[in-house]
Amino acid sequence: MVNAQRSTFNGKKVALYFGSFNPIHVGHLALANYLCEYGEMDELWFVVSPRNPFKQQADLMDDDFRLQLVQLAIKDYSKFQVCDVEFSMPRPSYTYHTLLKLRELYPNYEFCLLMGADNYPNLKSWYHGEDILAEYPIIVYPRPGYPLPEEDLPSNVHLVNAPQFEVSSTFIRESLATGKDVRFFLHPDVWSVMVKNNNSSLEK
Repeated sequence: MVNAQRSTFNGKKVALYFGSFNPIHVGHLALANYLCEYGEMDELWFVVSPRNPFKQQADLMDDDFRLQLVQLAIKDYSKFQVCDVEFSMPRPSYTYHTLLKLRELYPNYEFCLLMGADNYPNLKSWYHGEDILAEYPIIVYPRPGYPLPEEDLPSNVHLVNAPQFEVSSTFIRESLATGKDVRFFLHPDVWSVMVKNNNSSLEK
């Protein structure tokens, strides 16, 4: 796991995959796997976003539990890392602040931001969104119903033809809550822990 400690490693090209991962599922993993094997990334970091105390997030599982699930899901693949840097930062967490923090901690790394085609059109409205767009390479993966003409994208924004998986964390949680067996939508170790912890980890 990478965390808020200064790095002494040589430079790497790292894709940052921000999310609540509530929980992490095969859609997240397959997309990340594709980018590592078919892209030019040395690593992909799952940046787990902590609970925002200023928003209502009654269905968001415990921060440390979600982090544990990501660790379980990626433990056997060397190109994946989980990053908890936002856990020690002021909240609410802004992507721009996180990017600055990671640049400070890992000055020799080249970071790029991964986002879906549904989120990219809103990037300029983010906190310091224009600066993010100007300062960081961005990888955009396809989402159904959100076409992005590649010829209209800036030179530092790259559209990848990654497979699309229509799986959501909401579907997983709702399925578990109603007793459905959805084990094949999750890493086996994540499925095992989710089943054992379903009653206690999901806030009512």
